[in-house]
Amino acid sequence: MSNDEKFDKINQSLEIVARIHTVFPTKFGIPRQSNLVDALEAMIVFEPEYRNPEALRGIEDYTYLWLLWGFSENKRTDWTPTVRPPRLGGNKRMGVFATRSPYRPNRIGLSSVRLVSVEEHPEYGRILNVAGADLMDGTPIYDIKPYLTYTDSHPDAKNGFAGDTADYELKVLCSQELMDKIPERMQAALLQILSQDPRPSYQNDPMRVYGFFFGEFEILFNVNNGVLTVQNIKDKEQ
Repeated sequence: MSNDEKFDKINQSLEIVARIHTVFPTKFGIPRQSNLVDALEAMIVFEPEYRNPEALRGIEDYTYLWLLWGFSENKRTDWTPTVRPPRLGGNKRMGVFATRSPYRPNRIGLSSVRLVSVEEHPEYGRILNVAGADLMDGTPIYDIKPYLTYTDSHPDAKNGFAGDTADYELKVLCSQELMDKIPERMQAALLQILSQDPRPSYQNDPMRVYGFFFGEFEILFNVNNGVLTVQNIKDKEQ
């Protein structure tokens, strides 16, 4: 077996070191990129064999972290060299390596998150509370690395086609009666998520009511002329 073959074999057996717990039980509604919704908090719980507190020594000295994770809900086994980015309306193809599409040769995602705190949990040991994650509840995490401003930040970098839609936001209308159903600590995150337009970009029916689960709630809304109106907020069990 050549060295390349040995490396490939090792790379195919990535260990899950942790899982993230978020308010998104399904893919619909998740922010399209990390840090778009800074008010959105999540908890990273390490797998039992990786709960050694020594592995986190010094991590509290960093403000942001990189998460390498798996697109666990992407069940496709094939890949194509081009994909249809949602922000381009789903009608224009771009090279897969010029996008962050989940449909890739290796289903690996990369997100930067803000480290809120390191906490000692009575059941899970030392956990990480983070903000700005764009992951579904239970997503497996393969590695965690510190974000370094002197190498990871490039203010003069070009953003390609993604930069053309970076400032896209909707106006959000939600009655106080409906918003009061959401715990106060989660309200800012919900409003930010809605302003980013959770709909599939190729759907633009002003009469259609869309819905997604947010923690213990189902959020129902429609969009017309750049305005998102929350129609109802229901308990998930209803």
